[in-house]
Amino acid sequence: MSEPSRTHVHTEVLNANRDYVAVFGDKKDLALPPARGFAILTCMDARLDPAKYAGLSEGDAHVIRNAGGRATDDAIRSLVISHKLLGTKEWFVIHHTNCGMELFSDEIIGDLLEDNLETAAFDGATWSNPKHGNGCAHGHFIKWQTISDNERSVVQDVRRIREHPLVAGHIPIYGYIYDVKTGRINEVKTATEAGKATV
Repeated sequence: MSEPSRTHVHTEVLNANRDYVAVFGDKKDLALPPARGFAILTCMDARLDPAKYAGLSEGDAHVIRNAGGRATDDAIRSLVISHKLLGTKEWFVIHHTNCGMELFSDEIIGDLLEDNLETAAFDGATWSNPKHGNGCAHGHFIKWQTISDNERSVVQDVRRIREHPLVAGHIPIYGYIYDVKTGRINEVKTATEAGKATV
């Protein structure tokens, strides 16, 4: 059987991992629970590096990422595990400026996917498909968790976590927005207030 062909990116990742292994050192001794006892829910956007903006090293904290940093069922599942089994005591919800989740609606992505499954193009105002055909209607039945107001979405997510029946009341949940122009995380005070410990 022939070996599968590898893309340039695939090769780069494997080479980077080889270099990382060479200097891995005593990281094998890191404990399973996060040493600093907190978790961050944030966006998957490639411009955000929680290790840098929150001062993290390997083993320090749990970082849960998805499109928009939204408090989806799966994100809450991870946070509950983070606390219940691995001891985190504080949580941060950190959205960011210039988020791609602000650039479309459920209807837009549903229509794009129904037309074609390949990557769409964005001209700064409108999304379009360079190719047509071979789409799928399933996108119309997904809640995509888009964002129309960034501060409001942080408050919604913090409240959803705070009010979840499996989230312990003594865990404080802080709401922030990362500024992609400065690297600063700015508190959304109404979110942090909504996420304050209740016991």
